[in-house]
Amino acid sequence: MNSTTSESDGHSHVFLGARHEQNERKTWAVIVLCAAMMVIEIVGGSVYGSLALVADGLHMSTHAGAMLIAALAYTYARRHAHDGRFMFGTGKFGDLAGFSSAIVLAMIALLIGYEAIARFLSPVPIHFAEAIPIAVVGLGVNIVSAWLLSGDHHGHSHGHDHGHADDHHADEVRQVATDRGVAELSIFEEGVPPRFRLAFANQVLTDSDYPMGLETLRPDGTRKWFHFTQNDGYWESIETIPEPHEFNVSLQLGSVKHEVTFEEHSHDHAAHDSHSSTAHRDNNIRSAYIHVMADAAVSVLAITGLVLARSFGWMWMDPVAGIIGALVIANWSLGLLRDTGRILLDMNPDERMTNQVRNAIESDGDRLVDLHLWRLGPGHLGAVVSVVTSNSRDCEFYRARLKGFRSLSHVTVEVKKNAA
Repeated sequence: MNSTTSESDGHSHVFLGARHEQNERKTWAVIVLCAAMMVIEIVGGSVYGSLALVADGLHMSTHAGAMLIAALAYTYARRHAHDGRFMFGTGKFGDLAGFSSAIVLAMIALLIGYEAIARFLSPVPIHFAEAIPIAVVGLGVNIVSAWLLSGDHHGHSHGHDHGHADDHHADEVRQVATDRGVAELSIFEEGVPPRFRLAFANQVLTDSDYPMGLETLRPDGTRKWFHFTQNDGYWESIETIPEPHEFNVSLQLGSVKHEVTFEEHSHDHAAHDSHSSTAHRDNNIRSAYIHVMADAAVSVLAITGLVLARSFGWMWMDPVAGIIGALVIANWSLGLLRDTGRILLDMNPDERMTNQVRNAIESDGDRLVDLHLWRLGPGHLGAVVSVVTSNSRDCEFYRARLKGFRSLSHVTVEVKKNAA
């Protein structure tokens, strides 16, 4: 069994996020705001006896420190992006900074919880008239900081994310004028393996004697024929479409052939959570955003506890606000630790991408015997692919098949010839 190996052309190892420098500037701006408010809240809370306000100030101080970690990570990663000592670039510095920030969040949550319990056991007098305005100002700073950091904490894809129109991708619909009216050919892949769908704009075609079929021609010269079966209001290909979706189509309708073209777009948006694709998310700006939101939550709780304590004499509301804030911060810290830890340990960032790569390689009888997919930085994935084939194909053949996956920034291909 012979084998050949090829790596990505160019060997560029700059795997920074698409908005790296912009996010760096935002982070430094928030540091200035937080450092100023940190001093005001800690001093004010200590003088006027509010645990919730002191807790907000303490978290603001760690928040300023976490912002500094994020800003320095951005700066270091940018300055050393071309440093050959980093074999796969500096794209993971943001994830390392996010992991560190998550640990800081967890520690401050424990500190706030400890202080809250202590205040339950030994209550102290609170000067409401002075403490409440300071908490309101702290909330205002958090709102401004969140505004500065908004828009990028969920990540940004440098590829092309396309939306969906009704049941299919809007930018993967081709209209064809036929003797039966205008036909719409689309690629449908919502929750199922991708297939061609054919529908006629002004009628439902039910003529089973109408010849219908489709052949794809890919840039590497491979062809594939697709048969159609009738469904409710449209026709659908029996065969699934291998990735990538970049090919010329010869559509046979009746006695006439129609030529259309499909171009591949990024499908890396598949692995969504409540924020975005984990493969594209910038965890450094995300950690900064979580710190700001944690500050905002504690500020709201501080104001609520102080107002209720002053209005109804519920002095226990101040430490209760501290405990609730600690639980909220701990929960966010756990989520950030989990997500950044997965990346630092090179866990698979996108199971759907893995399946798409497998389908692209195995679409013509070849066998994928080994596949490693990991994240190099926001919007950048690395892949190691090992293929066994009985055909006369080299590494470049398979690299061409994976070219449409724009997130694959560093690809190594090994081809083993099957002697059998």
